Amino acid sequence: MATDLGELMVPYMPTIRVPRTGDRVFKSECAFSYDTPESDGGLYVCMNTFLGFGREHVERHYRKTGQSIYLHLKRTVKEKATHAAGGAAPRRRNGKVFLDIELNRDFNGDDYDYDDEAKLVIFPQHFEIRLPNIEELPALVTIACDAMLNAPSPYRKPEPLPWDDEIQVSKHARGLQQLDNGVLIPPRGWKCSRCDLRENLWLNLTDGAVLCGKWFFDGTGGNGHALEHYRETSYPLAVKLDAISPDGADVYSFDEEEAVLDPCLAEHLAHFGIDVLQKKKPETGRMTNGLPAHPGEWELIQESGHKLKAVFGSGYTGIKNLGSSGYLGATVQVLFSIPEFQRAYVGNLQRIYDYSPLDPTKDFGTQMAKLGHGLLSGQYSKPPVKAELIEQVVKEEHKPQQTGISPRMLKALVGMGHPEFSSNRQQDALEFLRHLIGMVERSSGSFENPSDVFRFLVEERVQCCQSRKVRYTQRVDYIMQLPVPIEAATNREELLEYEAKRREAEENMTPPPLPVRAKVPFAACLQAFNEPENVPDFWSSALQAKSAGVKTFRFASFPDYMVVQMKKFTFGVDWIPKKLDVSVEMPDFLDLSRLRATGLQAGEEELPDLAPPIVNSQDPRDPEIDESSVAQLAEMGFPLEACRKAVYYTGNMGAEMAFSWILAHMEEPGFAEPLPVPGFAEAAPSAHQLPSFLGGAPPEESVAILTCMGFARKLSIQALQATNNNLERALDWIFTHPEGEEESQGPFEAAEEEPTEDDTFSNGFAFSSTRGLSSSPPSQDQLPPPPRVKDGPGRYELFAFISHIGTSTMSGHYVCHIKKEGRWVIYNDHKVCLSERPPKDLGYIYFYHRLSCS
Repeated sequence: MATDLGELMVPYMPTIRVPRTGDRVFKSECAFSYDTPESDGGLYVCMNTFLGFGREHVERHYRKTGQSIYLHLKRTVKEKATHAAGGAAPRRRNGKVFLDIELNRDFNGDDYDYDDEAKLVIFPQHFEIRLPNIEELPALVTIACDAMLNAPSPYRKPEPLPWDDEIQVSKHARGLQQLDNGVLIPPRGWKCSRCDLRENLWLNLTDGAVLCGKWFFDGTGGNGHALEHYRETSYPLAVKLDAISPDGADVYSFDEEEAVLDPCLAEHLAHFGIDVLQKKKPETGRMTNGLPAHPGEWELIQESGHKLKAVFGSGYTGIKNLGSSGYLGATVQVLFSIPEFQRAYVGNLQRIYDYSPLDPTKDFGTQMAKLGHGLLSGQYSKPPVKAELIEQVVKEEHKPQQTGISPRMLKALVGMGHPEFSSNRQQDALEFLRHLIGMVERSSGSFENPSDVFRFLVEERVQCCQSRKVRYTQRVDYIMQLPVPIEAATNREELLEYEAKRREAEENMTPPPLPVRAKVPFAACLQAFNEPENVPDFWSSALQAKSAGVKTFRFASFPDYMVVQMKKFTFGVDWIPKKLDVSVEMPDFLDLSRLRATGLQAGEEELPDLAPPIVNSQDPRDPEIDESSVAQLAEMGFPLEACRKAVYYTGNMGAEMAFSWILAHMEEPGFAEPLPVPGFAEAAPSAHQLPSFLGGAPPEESVAILTCMGFARKLSIQALQATNNNLERALDWIFTHPEGEEESQGPFEAAEEEPTEDDTFSNGFAFSSTRGLSSSPPSQDQLPPPPRVKDGPGRYELFAFISHIGTSTMSGHYVCHIKKEGRWVIYNDHKVCLSERPPKDLGYIYFYHRLSCS
């Protein structure tokens, strides 16, 4: 028999591999479904690619790759048998076969036992060889099987290799000198103080200078200004800004020329106003030091005081929490309740699977289709059988039946390369929604883009208060962000009384009073959104000088689905996002028709189509600016031109006032642009001054990086224009568009079908970087077509909302409520139940669908 098996395996030996360090072995989950070794058909693991496949998908992989040898894993879970005499439960069989396997549900080891079975399966004959079979199988096969069975989880961060040098504590850490120069680092809006880079930025821990890192061969990195700064100053330690988290940060020593540990890092960062390390995450999944963030919030949002009825079947599948991953589960539950997402991914399931790459775990479309099918098929949300229910009643116990699915592959893929979403920390659901929409946009290509349902145009109207002339511009957005004016609370007297009692308790060192939640009417939030916004530093092309201006926003189009975010979170100067404790009673029906944009009105006069002049440092007519304040701000790491504008627009009233101006304007597009000089006019910007997505030429250094990597110059320019000069996204674009695109195509690919009455292609206007809408549209070869948006009536109905529990986006828990079949359903991780009292006043992100015209 041994000879027969050896001869049988000979033709397949060249295709069998032994997993090496770094190889990922997917022995706990199918690449196309959520089948596991516990599923009826078990799991087939390819012995060449180490990918796992359920019974329904293994044949597809065999046909596509020709790989014939699979390791079949099957686990049978059963309740331990207990004997009247109190004897021990039967011992499990092959208990060490599935080392390090990750189950889709949690078992109490005292109550359950399991049987494991492993065998080799040869396709297409389905010939089976039971394991272990050391004596009869070739040594290579036995070694490969053993290595696969004992391989670690593919989602676990790899341990340091034994020959890797362990990171040591820096010799400069404990005695590091920090200059008392008043530098405070803002929580966002960073930019290298010597160039325009906003990525790979490092904070020098001695003087607080923000500078870029070194350049890498793949086009990432920076211009090496952090190293230059060290050579000039000998300040040794720097920390990577985008890697700072409650768990630590990346610290580099220029003197020791290696990554180092800084045991005093929290103290060193606090010197620059960053105390995120000192404020460790108070919540892990659900707890806030053992107490809810607000009395009643935990119970209200999760409806803890009600006996909720579990629901099962298609569309009622829960998502297991992977460790502070509630933001992901709540977001994708809502997205896959939208028909367009269902149609794009689940409706095209077979086509997506058939054309998936050889490694489907790294394909976004495949993993989204897998998630959609898992949520909507009903295969992973089945009610307990009648016998189990009777047994529970007899034993007077309740065993959890809902297990949900574990989207580990999607989470790993979406978080790849992202400093936050790749971690196990809680994140902001709104940021994740934007991130996910961006990935949907980039991966859709010429196919249906389901995120089109969220896209709309915003009209910005700016009026010069002195000349009364106006300027209209349009921009694309996906989310309506509503301010929450606390001053409009209807229980203001109660809030004032609480605040007085709280201060009194602090002074007398007595227990604080019970918090009072502000109650703000939704109409007040909508009014705050509708109110004009002052633009005091507005440069008027009519006056050729700085003037006061007011800005208002209107909808140039209404999307099929309106996403409304309540701006409950604010950033403190300590870098910690904090949540307003507020209740807003959201309407079931929302009418935004009165916010429809009207464009240039009769009697309105447009501002001249002129650009501000550029400040020339050699020009004797420079405006008067307090250079000492500019230098103080520049030492904080802000761009020099931004510092000059901040001092100028605050009337030379000191660095503190200018710093406040910087915090308020750091995310504006022209934040680091040169200061315009009143009284001088120059030519309008050329195409090289326009943003790339509006037809401008991308930075030459970015083009050079891509061409040095072997890509054609024309293709490199096209990729940068399609991705707003983002090098990483441009590389992704090139790989998905190897032949480039037609000259007439733009970053938003228009679909081939004819537009309907609900589709607007916005071809009646042309964009301009500083002037909004120009009077005469440029020719088609000058600008790419504008983004495609859908338009229709501005009347909506609420169908879903996401709620956050906790005091900060960095901690807490997310729950979503979705209205299905005329009833509200609560999705709380893997638990899916009918909602008794949906807390619509405590939500964070609300989803409305357009009402039909009937």
